[in-house]
Amino acid sequence: MEILAGFIEPSDVLLDVGGGAGRIGLPLALRCRELINVDPSPNMLAEFAASAEEADISNVRSIEGDWLEVAAVTADVALSAHVTYFVRDIVAFIQKLVASARRRVIIYINNFANPNRSDRLFQLVYGEEQATLPANRELMEVIWEMGIFPDVKVLPAAASGGQKPATRQEAIEQALGGTWVATGDRNNAAKVLESNFDELFCHENGGYKALWPPQGRELLITWET
Repeated sequence: MEILAGFIEPSDVLLDVGGGAGRIGLPLALRCRELINVDPSPNMLAEFAASAEEADISNVRSIEGDWLEVAAVTADVALSAHVTYFVRDIVAFIQKLVASARRRVIIYINNFANPNRSDRLFQLVYGEEQATLPANRELMEVIWEMGIFPDVKVLPAAASGGQKPATRQEAIEQALGGTWVATGDRNNAAKVLESNFDELFCHENGGYKALWPPQGRELLITWET
């Protein structure tokens, strides 16, 4: 957050494309004149409004809709965090970011797509490779082909935090979180994870540590417009 905030000036209008409930945008709103959150999910935007009210952050507004379909928005800085994995028309998406930003575009992304964190689990349960979503390598190819040559900053590795699951069952329930397993397959998936438990988890410091997620890094891809 400190590195992102370093690109924001107090007089800025910040555009957060796909900002959801404001996990990133709301803290940055404390550093700028106004935050505009564009997101297609009414439930996410309801959480955004509730969180802003709870934190007494008033310099924010939201626009409900898909980024490529909403009316043009102008800001000083256009930010999109962990969104591009899911964008099919990526050239139009980036073009609209550029057109909206008076000074800078920032794309915040993992070096692997977030849904692919569960690749190993998906393979065990379904017996096939999970489809790989585009991440930083594919995105950079597109940006270069558009004639844009951004700065790329690899962010410091996040410290592992949070309480580890205390029991095998809790570890399996945590691994089943997210969207990688279909609802009707949940019981079978739990059995598969239990039978492969020692390959997927190790016990340390009073809890179970997951061994299956890939060790990724987060990156900021940014350029001046």
